[in-house]
Amino acid sequence: MARRSVAPCVGDGMAVRRVVLRARDVVFFKGIIEASEGLGAVFAERGGDLVVAAPEDRAEELDAILDALCLELRAVRT
Repeated sequence: MARRSVAPCVGDGMAVRRVVLRARDVVFFKGIIEASEGLGAVFAERGGDLVVAAPEDRAEELDAILDALCLELRAVRT
């Protein structure tokens, strides 16, 4: 089966960020992002390789929460 990219699922007007973290932390990470007043959506490429998308007008808020989560979970933004 060919690997599909998440990119077609994200449309114009969206800020897209990539994050790599341990697979065991994905559920926690996804819960925080999606519980943050509808901040964004998390798409798993595979394991802990994630794409996070949010409306462009919330990009600053998204970046702040990603920075905090990456520090806490020892994740990497790519």
